[in-house]
Amino acid sequence: MRARNIVLATATALAAVAARDLVQKKHALLRNFPVVGHARYLLETIGPELRQYIVTSNDEERPFSRDQRTWIYASSKAENNYFGFGTDNDVEHMQGHAYLKQRTFADTLPDMHDPQALLPSAKVLGGPRGRAKAFRPASVVNISAMSFGSLSGAAVTALNEGAALAGTLQNTGEGGISPYHRNGGDLILQLGTAYFGCRDEDGRFNLDKLKDVVAGAPVKAIEIKLSQGAKPGLGGMLPGEKVTPEIAEIRGIPVGEDCASPSRHTAFGDVDSMLDFVELLATETGLPVGIKSAVGEMGFWQELATLMARGDRGVDFVTIDGGEGGTGAAPLTFSDSVSLPFRMGFSRVYGTFAELGLTDELTFIGSGKLGLPENAAVAFALGADMINVAREAMLSIGCIQAQKCHTDKCPTGIATQNKRLARGIDPTSKATRTAAYLTTLRKELMKLSAAVGVAHPALIKATDVEIMNGDYDARSLLGVYGYKDGWGELGPHLAEEITALLTTEPASARTSGA
Repeated sequence: MRARNIVLATATALAAVAARDLVQKKHALLRNFPVVGHARYLLETIGPELRQYIVTSNDEERPFSRDQRTWIYASSKAENNYFGFGTDNDVEHMQGHAYLKQRTFADTLPDMHDPQALLPSAKVLGGPRGRAKAFRPASVVNISAMSFGSLSGAAVTALNEGAALAGTLQNTGEGGISPYHRNGGDLILQLGTAYFGCRDEDGRFNLDKLKDVVAGAPVKAIEIKLSQGAKPGLGGMLPGEKVTPEIAEIRGIPVGEDCASPSRHTAFGDVDSMLDFVELLATETGLPVGIKSAVGEMGFWQELATLMARGDRGVDFVTIDGGEGGTGAAPLTFSDSVSLPFRMGFSRVYGTFAELGLTDELTFIGSGKLGLPENAAVAFALGADMINVAREAMLSIGCIQAQKCHTDKCPTGIATQNKRLARGIDPTSKATRTAAYLTTLRKELMKLSAAVGVAHPALIKATDVEIMNGDYDARSLLGVYGYKDGWGELGPHLAEEITALLTTEPASARTSGA
């Protein structure tokens, strides 16, 4: 009797679905194939998951392949991250793959058995311009800009605690400093076009509020965001339903009202006024001040380098973001077709400063899928001094690349404000995983540097890396990106200083002080 009732109820439900499908006019497929047509929409919904685990090969999927995700997951869990039986890459015929050229002999190398793998920057951030609070970052690997609002509070907490454990910096993103950023990790405060956390009632920049924010948090530097790789030249809209009382208080905006982020800054309107703004922030706070941007037209960078060559004003660092797209949700055409990919964009910007002999005067930071050792090594060879990781840090705390960041339905609770989903994150255990991943990445960079015969990844030269063109040709980075002799390299005094720091001091003596 019970089975009969179940069958009857199921048949009734299917009949109701079929009737609805036949009369609705929105989906032709369902009108023609009632009930069974729903299977198509189900498969479309779970398509990314099916491809991840069933369809694609180990080295095929984008933005991160299964092999890349496996390496990050294993590293974050402090598990064996080695791969056996050779590479999955078609190295005999692959075009564009980078290879480092190992050396048979090497000079003095640092201790490879340091469990923290402390790897400080070769440059003092803010040092060349004499900033009052200049410092040497303790790690060349740091956490990139991801705001509370785009990420859940639990995710931000895990990343900040992980940054503290690993001795790295965390960029706040443009959403301001939240309570979740105050769990021990040092911060880089990002100022976006909406000036969240330091704006007046009309949305204009307020210097006094900035000084209050800086005074009340462990802020080590300020980054002015001009654009980002996911949506360069595009503003944003935070819908009113997402503006909770907590987010409203942090960002300094009204509760429940739509909040638009302009596509351009209002505190300055050209390179000259931007440099005045940079010097104002540096003078009033004592902090190093830099800019973040994806790379499009080069006129901006040429004018910036020309004005900095005068010596009276300048940024302390530039963060170059690749146009491949990142954690920020964006229209597909912006992710796919606006701004240059990282290697091309970075090399053009670096070359602009190199032409004027300015590369030792500022710190170059790269971001855009650089949380993988081989990509990071290429960035350093091109002239990067530090790298920022975003999606890789998300993967370290459990991201499964479901690509639902823009829907507020992230299944792992990372890129969502849904409290039920965010509840799945245990910040304490995930912080340990973040720290393990960051430390492992530094260890891998030290191993790659040692293989090339140098003490620090910033000492890897553009001639130490070749780009393969199938099995018949290879060119060094120097030739591929039009570098001149010496480009991408530290000045002699910086090279000697970082080599001495790594090979003569015990790891415990390396601090974040200038």
